[in-house]
Amino acid sequence: MIHIRSATASDVPLIRALIHELAEYERELHSVHITEEQLLRDGFSTNGEDGRYFECLIAESDGVPAGFALYFPIYSTWEGRSLHLEDLFVRPDFRGHGIGKALLRQVASIATERGCARLQWDVLEWNKPAIDFYLSLDATMLDDWRRMRVADHALASLAAAEDKVDA
Repeated sequence: MIHIRSATASDVPLIRALIHELAEYERELHSVHITEEQLLRDGFSTNGEDGRYFECLIAESDGVPAGFALYFPIYSTWEGRSLHLEDLFVRPDFRGHGIGKALLRQVASIATERGCARLQWDVLEWNKPAIDFYLSLDATMLDDWRRMRVADHALASLAAAEDKVDA
């Protein structure tokens, strides 16, 4: 039996373990630097300005953790409220049993309840099983868009640029 529940602060070690498993699947384990402290602060804080940056669902199959979905609110200047699904992961032993669909359905339900215009996520271009799964749910692939990123030294350099204007 599949059970989807909201993650709690006590799930932080599990969430971190699932993130590592996902990164291993995506061949990016070396890129994971998130700590349990960061996850606790960013996902379970109720401290004013330092509020929650993400929410997380845990999928269990017969009481055993089988996967997770991590998402957060974003805003579309064209359509308003939206949700971004950062990660959806089902452990290999649990794939093919409807767990990924149940997680995605629950995130979609949350988006609908919150009046969101859309739910969006990214998928690696080599991950054909995931792409086929998403397409089977009537998701649309946005071939014309490319994600841009500034991180690490480049982020610090951009933030410290001399030609800043008053905000």
